Amino acid sequence: MPSDANTSGDFDWTEREGRALHARLLALGIKVAAAESLTVGRVQLELGRWSGASGYFAGGLTAYEVAVKTRLLGVEAAHAEAVNAVSPRVAAEMARGVARLFAADLGVATTGYAEPDAARGVPVPFAWIAVALAGEAEPLAERVEGPGLGREAMQARVATAALRLLARRVG
Repeated sequence: MPSDANTSGDFDWTEREGRALHARLLALGIKVAAAESLTVGRVQLELGRWSGASGYFAGGLTAYEVAVKTRLLGVEAAHAEAVNAVSPRVAAEMARGVARLFAADLGVATTGYAEPDAARGVPVPFAWIAVALAGEAEPLAERVEGPGLGREAMQARVATAALRLLARRVG
């Protein structure tokens, strides 16, 4: 069984990073919203961790079911059904949709597989993350893989990657 001990190093979101993102978002005066599937609220937890987070964190949504992603976030249904809602396009649509839903300047999204799924031909956990700036044609999207990681470690890795992508987007 894969171990969750593989979470060290580049995929540990640090207090220093959290405080820096908090300060940057407050300084910019922008609002952020999060749409999560695989990470089940971990991104929202980190965004709301610091006192004063209401100055930038508009809110978030955890959406596991494809129908919820299409209905609430505007993810295109036919594509989402075809890929089990795991693709760069779905992540980008989720990021745009959550920004729109919460009237935020930026949306961040995660979607993927926290563990292998033989029935779907997924031998290694992977996810897509995206950050969308309101009005931006193409959101930033990245793939995150987790060979050898257990479910919780993969969720932590993806949440960290999403937060770091958000931090890079806001400078």
